[in-house]
Amino acid sequence: MKPPRSLYVWFLLLLGAGSLLLLVHLQDLSDTVRQQTPGRLLVAPLFPMKKIPVSEPAVLLPPSPPDSSSVVSKAAVTKHRKLLLKSFGASSAPGGGEGELHLQLARTQAARRQLLADVCTKYRTGVSEQRVSKRQVSRVYVEDGTALLYCEVPKAGCSNWKRVLMVLGGVASSARDIPHDVAHYANNLRRLESYQRNAIAMRLRSYTKVLFVREPFERLVSAFRDKFESPNSYYHPVFGRPIISRYRANASRSALRTGAGVTFREFIQYLLDVHRPVGMDIHWEPVSSLCSPCMLRYNFIGKFENIEEEANFLLRNVGAPGNLTFPDFKDRNPLAERTSKGITHTYFSQLNATERQKAYDFYYMDYLMFNYPKPFKDLH
Repeated sequence: MKPPRSLYVWFLLLLGAGSLLLLVHLQDLSDTVRQQTPGRLLVAPLFPMKKIPVSEPAVLLPPSPPDSSSVVSKAAVTKHRKLLLKSFGASSAPGGGEGELHLQLARTQAARRQLLADVCTKYRTGVSEQRVSKRQVSRVYVEDGTALLYCEVPKAGCSNWKRVLMVLGGVASSARDIPHDVAHYANNLRRLESYQRNAIAMRLRSYTKVLFVREPFERLVSAFRDKFESPNSYYHPVFGRPIISRYRANASRSALRTGAGVTFREFIQYLLDVHRPVGMDIHWEPVSSLCSPCMLRYNFIGKFENIEEEANFLLRNVGAPGNLTFPDFKDRNPLAERTSKGITHTYFSQLNATERQKAYDFYYMDYLMFNYPKPFKDLH
């Protein structure tokens, strides 16, 4: 017996209604999923994507296993970042005369960083993208408490800067309590090269990188006077003897034995000789190679000629104790007059025009990067 025709009709109607309800339900589920995960993939990426600020240099040191030295207080770095943003920006300057000075120093820093960036772009293309080696940070000292990296430039206030770093690190309560030899040889400061690569990269990204420079000829004369015109148990035998032996005709036995009495012209001959009888020394190595400024991109570029004012400006703005100021004393050869522009001119006047030009060419990138004028009119 066949079922009535009307029963088939009712069955088809019920089947259509059920299909419609199922379609609506599935659409609702789809909408719910989209609302909970807007614009996201259901499969997470294998590596998180981190945005690197364009103002920071690329640090391409290969990774290494973490060590305890790479652990730095997050709060300390955060505090440092806030202070740094506040310090070198004109909008947060205090009022009155102090505010004007703050604005002037902040603008000076911006101009120096821009000039250095322009020179590096023009003459050292691609350097900032190269891998940073430990040798290139071998002169950089670390102070974790205030998140500072300081590149040591001899004869540009480095002794007193080391004293400041020691006070910041709690080694001493006052910079005046630290003798010269303790500042340089007591091994109280840690160099950046001593860290593992990941710890070096982290500090280069997040710390304030500080560089203080000096007029190149003046720095050179200061080094010569200090190392060759004063008694020195290292520089006389190690540098003096080979310099005298190579560049002095008919040198006396005494001079060849002791290395004392190197003249400024002999010293310049050694400096400019591509086949030097003894290697380069940090006291007269150009800052452009000593501190790798194109690669490390220093946040603060100070000048020895205005060191107290600029160093104190920096210290106030990185959270140093209020009673810590940059030392103004000279404890090495304290009776000797500081090397000045006039003294420098006297020494270089002993050379002929060709020798002066070659010396200027030797330090040309330092003159260019740090905006020092030509020290003699006949230079080109």
